[in-house]
Amino acid sequence: MNTKKMIAACFAVCLFAAVAEDAPSLESALNLAPQRQFANIARKVANMLPAYHVTQHTLDDAISQRAWTNLVTMYDYNHAVFLQGDLDRFAPMQTGIDDALRRGDVSFAYDVHRTFVRRLGECIAFVTNYLEKGEIDFSVDETYLYNRKDAPWPETAAARDDIWRQRIKNEMLAQILGRELDEEEDAAEAGGKKKARARGRKAAKDRGKAEEAKADGTNAVAAAEKPEPTPKEALLNKYRHYLAWVLTELDETKVMERYLLATAMAYDPHSGYMAPDSKENFDMDMSLSLCGVGAVLTQSMDDGSLEIKEVMKGGPMAREGSIKAGDKIVGVGQGDGPVEDVVWKPMRKSIKKIRGKKNTRVVLEVTDKNGTSRRHVPLIRDEIKLEDQAATGRVEQVTLNGVTNKMGYVKLPAFYGTMDKRPNDPGYRSCSLDVAKWIAKFNTQGVDGMVLDLRGNGGGSLKEAVLLSALFVRPNPGPCPVVQIRETRNLYVLPTFPDQPTFAFRKPLVVLIDRHSASASEIVAGVLQDTGRALVLGDTQSHGKGTVQTVMPMGRAEYGSMKITTARFYRINGSSTQVRGIASDIRLPSAFDERTDVGEDNLPNALPWSRIEPASYDAIWNMQDFVPRLKELSAARVQASPEWTRRLQVVKLCRDLSERRTAPLERAARKKMMKEERAILDEVDDVGDEDEDEATAEPTDEEDAAAARKRDIVLTEALNVLGDLARLTRGGEAPDAPAQQPRIPAWLQLLQGGRE
Repeated sequence: MNTKKMIAACFAVCLFAAVAEDAPSLESALNLAPQRQFANIARKVANMLPAYHVTQHTLDDAISQRAWTNLVTMYDYNHAVFLQGDLDRFAPMQTGIDDALRRGDVSFAYDVHRTFVRRLGECIAFVTNYLEKGEIDFSVDETYLYNRKDAPWPETAAARDDIWRQRIKNEMLAQILGRELDEEEDAAEAGGKKKARARGRKAAKDRGKAEEAKADGTNAVAAAEKPEPTPKEALLNKYRHYLAWVLTELDETKVMERYLLATAMAYDPHSGYMAPDSKENFDMDMSLSLCGVGAVLTQSMDDGSLEIKEVMKGGPMAREGSIKAGDKIVGVGQGDGPVEDVVWKPMRKSIKKIRGKKNTRVVLEVTDKNGTSRRHVPLIRDEIKLEDQAATGRVEQVTLNGVTNKMGYVKLPAFYGTMDKRPNDPGYRSCSLDVAKWIAKFNTQGVDGMVLDLRGNGGGSLKEAVLLSALFVRPNPGPCPVVQIRETRNLYVLPTFPDQPTFAFRKPLVVLIDRHSASASEIVAGVLQDTGRALVLGDTQSHGKGTVQTVMPMGRAEYGSMKITTARFYRINGSSTQVRGIASDIRLPSAFDERTDVGEDNLPNALPWSRIEPASYDAIWNMQDFVPRLKELSAARVQASPEWTRRLQVVKLCRDLSERRTAPLERAARKKMMKEERAILDEVDDVGDEDEDEATAEPTDEEDAAAARKRDIVLTEALNVLGDLARLTRGGEAPDAPAQQPRIPAWLQLLQGGRE
C-alpha cells in the first residue's frame, strides 16, 4: 500500500450510504463545536511547536500552508468529496491557521468537518441511487483514475458524481472479476479437489475445536456458514455502514485532535498531537509488555471488520491456534456476557473492548477472510511477554568451492530493553544481552563469521543500539563513538559505555537491511559500516528515519500530549541517516526496493538530509578494499541463479505496480490487468518476500536450518558473501586498537567539557 495513502487512511474519512441506529445523527455531526478547554490546548500547541522542534521554525504562514494542506488531505485524500468552491472558501486560512491557534481559535477545524460531512451526505445519496437503479455497463471503454491525490477537486456536483460513478463501477468490476478469477484458478489446478477437501478438513477442525471448547464450558459455537453477498449487496452494505463509522469516530475531541495533528505534521511527519485516549494507546504500544490477546489489528475499509494482520507469537491467540492472520473480528464479548457487534464501529473503542486485565475472559466472534463463516473463540487475556519477540539465532553451514564454514546467524526484530529495571533485576530483558548470549555460543562453536539480520527492524531503544554496537567495535582507545545527536544548539556524541563488555565478536560480520530497517537499525548499521567492522547487504538503502521524538505533557491530563521531533541522528562520519538512510555495500533487493512509496522520502514534510563534522574514530578493517571482489563473486552467483533471475524481475514489476494510477473499466481489459497483477503478487510470494519471518525463524526439531530458510535467497546469498569475506580475510579477526599514545578524542573532550 502506498505509504502516503496509509498515512492518510489513518485519518481520512471515507464514504457511506446510511446511518446505523446507534450512531450519532447527521444533524448532530453538523452541529459539532469545540469544548471550552480546546482554546487553551491550541495556544499551548502554538507555543510548544516552535519552542521545542529541532528546526526552531516559527509558527508562520509557511507552516500554516502545510497545516492547511495536511488537514484537507486528512479529510479528502483522493480529492473526491469536497468541491472546488469549498476549497476556495477555505483558502484564506492557508495563511491564517498560525494566527488562529495563537488566539486559541479552532473554529476552522469544525468548519472543515461540517463541510465534509455535508458533502459526504451528497456523495452517499448518489452512490445509493446508482447502485439501486439497475445493472452497470462494463462494455464501455473508459479508465478510472483511482489515485487522484494530484488531480483537481471537482468544480461541480455533477463532476463529482461522475468520479463516484467510476469509483463504484471500479469496485463492482473488481469484485465480480475477483470471484471469477478465483473460480478459474481453482478449476485450473490439478489438485482442485484436494484443495477443496483441505478446506473441508479445516472446517471440520474448527468445528471440532468449537465442540471441545463447548464441552469445557467455554460456550464457543461451531462455524456457521452464511451466503456470500452479491457484489452489489456488498457495496451497498459497505456504504450503508460507512457514514455511521465516520459520525461515531469523529467527535468534538477527534476533530480538534486532527486539526492540531495536521499542524504538528507541518513541521515533520513524526511530530503530532495526542488527545488523552490517543496518549493512552501510545503508552500501551511503547510498553515492553501488553495485556491482551496478542494480535495486530487494522480496520478493513471493505467491510468494517477488525482484520488480523499478525498473530503475535506466544500470545493467547497464538496459543489457541484456530485464528490466523487474515481472519476478521466482527464481535467482542466480555466474560459470559453477550457478544457485541464491532463492524464499522470506531477501531479505538473496539480495541478497548478486546484489551483488559490479565486472566480475564474475552470472546471474539471471528470470520474467515471472505466473511463466509462465523465462530465464537474464547480467550483468556494475558501479558504479551518480551521473551516471545526476542532475538533468535542459529549456526549455519556454508559451503563454497568445496570448503564448508560455520556461520552464526541472528535475527533481531526490534531494539527492546526493560527501562524500569536494572540488569540484575528479575525480569530484566535486553536485546543486546540476548545477542551477546548468541555470540558466546558462536564463539564456543568456532564460527567463521556472523550475519546480523535487521530486515524489518523499525528501531526502538537508543540505549540498546549503543550497547549492541559495542559487541562488535573495539575501544578507540577508550569508548568508541556510536552516534551523534544534534539538538537545536547542542551536539552529543554517544559512545559505548565504559563499563560494558566490548568487542565480543571479532570475526567477519554482515548486516542485512531493507527499506523497513529504520532508526536504531540505521544507527547500528551505520557505525558498523563507518568503522569498517561490517558489510551492509540488502535493499539499496534503509528507511531513512534520522530524527528523535520526545513526548511532552501539556500540563493537565485532559489536555493530552505533544510528540515533537527534538533532535537529529548523525553517523559518526558526519552524515545524517535522514532520507538517505544507510546504503548497502552489496545490493540484494527485496520487493520493497524498487517501490516508490516506501521510505522516509515518501512522507510529506520530511526533514532534509544534512551533514555535520565527523566524530573522532578509527577504522577497524577497511572493508571497502574487499567490496569489489565480493561484488564480483556475488554477481556471478546471482547471474547463474534462476531464483535470483526471477526475483530481480519481480522487483522491477513491483515498482511498476506501485506507480500504477489508473485501471480500465471495460471488462476484458480489466480482467487482463487483474491476471497480470495476480501473477506478480504470486511471484512476490513465491520468491519469499512475504514469508521472511517464517524463512528466518529458528528451526523446529523437525526441520533443519536449510529447510527453514530455503526460500530466503537473500539470506542464503548473504551467507555466501560472508563465506567469501572469511576467505579474503584468511579467517582473521578484527584487530585490537593500534599501539599509540593515549589521547583524548574530540568527541570525548566534548563530553568532558559539557554541552557545545
